[in-house]
Amino acid sequence: MRIYLATGNGHKVTEFNRMLRGDAAAAPVAHFLGAGDVGGMPPVAEDTGSFEGNARQKALALRARVPAGAWVLADDSGLCCDALGGAPGVETANYAGPSAPSALNRRKLLDALHGTPAGRRGAHFSCVLLLIAPDGAEFWFRGKCPGVILEAEQGDGGFGYDSIFCAEGTTCSFAQLSPAEKDERSHRGRAFRAFLGWLAGRQEKLPISGI
Repeated sequence: MRIYLATGNGHKVTEFNRMLRGDAAAAPVAHFLGAGDVGGMPPVAEDTGSFEGNARQKALALRARVPAGAWVLADDSGLCCDALGGAPGVETANYAGPSAPSALNRRKLLDALHGTPAGRRGAHFSCVLLLIAPDGAEFWFRGKCPGVILEAEQGDGGFGYDSIFCAEGTTCSFAQLSPAEKDERSHRGRAFRAFLGWLAGRQEKLPISGI
């Protein structure tokens, strides 16, 4: 099962394949490839105002480029802060402007929450996955990770907002967790486990050659 990820972010491709290898049953029957394997991710406006709408835009854009019989998986995710009315939300990747580097996005968010007391720094990461089959059928998977925004960056691992987000049940940032620990708690990890559950059910109904 060759699945093309509708993203130009190489970190996500690595992350998805790492999570896949962690599942002994799924690893032999599926493999993720990036948009770079089919000429790159086509430009997508991502202007629907929702994670679901943006995921569908990206999936359909890449679907026009993949080989016949291939599957496409689009991930749209974001960080939503309670004190900011849910921002940055769908604008998470471009919070400080189009194509802004992650460091500027983090700085803008920390500045926006400057002086906000600990009790009002609640936030959550949300992830929506849309898998489109070769026949056009759509399958949706979702994950959410609650936590808080730290007052300063901690750690140098991960990417994006990892160094300023502390997941519920931990005392450090995502950037300070091991990859396995992050996968266990993250929004993307939770959505991915929902996908793995679907894949396991599919394997029970079809021979591996039919997946």
